[in-house]
Amino acid sequence: MGKVVLITGASNGMGFEAAKLFAENQWIVYAGARRLEKMAPLEQLGIKTIALDVTDHESNVNFVQTALNEQHHIDVLINNAGYGEYGPLEEVSLEKARTQLDTNLLGAADLAQLVLPAMRAKRSGRIVNVSSVAGNLYTPLGGWYHVTKFGLNVWSDVLDSEVKQFGIRSVIVQPGVTKSSWGKIAFENARKNLTKDSAYEKLVTSTSNFLERSSSGATSVDLAKVFYRAATDIKPKQRYFNSTSDRLAVYMARNHPKIWRSIIDRAIKNK
Repeated sequence: MGKVVLITGASNGMGFEAAKLFAENQWIVYAGARRLEKMAPLEQLGIKTIALDVTDHESNVNFVQTALNEQHHIDVLINNAGYGEYGPLEEVSLEKARTQLDTNLLGAADLAQLVLPAMRAKRSGRIVNVSSVAGNLYTPLGGWYHVTKFGLNVWSDVLDSEVKQFGIRSVIVQPGVTKSSWGKIAFENARKNLTKDSAYEKLVTSTSNFLERSSSGATSVDLAKVFYRAATDIKPKQRYFNSTSDRLAVYMARNHPKIWRSIIDRAIKNK
């Protein structure tokens, strides 16, 4: 039987490139995303593409059950779907905050619950949860995004402690700021979330400029390789990083929070 991987958020960026990489390595790939038409190039490569909204339970059931009906097993689930609902915490509506939680955290949890029975029956499996360095550090305006990634980290660790006994592992990938449309979309959201004559307009501009300067230069292709390692390492790590600088940023934020805060405050104030 061929190895089977399910990848969410596969219409662009890291998920798109990961789907290609797994297929190149002879995996049977099920790629899910809301925008089915954007996955047409993947379909041409023999990848099975399915319309998927991770905030919709029935959509998640269809995604997982289609793979099980056709392949009878699932080896890896990559929870990659996500976005950044950026904006001042004072002004981001709680409705949008709930959507952020549903997409970045609860959607991953729903899919895990759906694949775990089959993985337990097989006594093997890997759940790769795509978090972010933002799961340990923070900047202004990313409050709800950071909450979801902090939460995903802890959720994944607890899950790993529960399912390791069945030969299943749950691991985290923590990308840094990459060359992608993610940041542009996040700050488009931030500006949409500003109220009329908002006191936070300058902060949006300065924070956006800071994050643009902070890009690690990593590409979606680079991160797809990290996804692949996280999915296939014989002895998996709890955390996967693309670069030493990403790892160091997380170390600094976790172990020296006052220094991290002062670095962020100075960097954003100075621009």
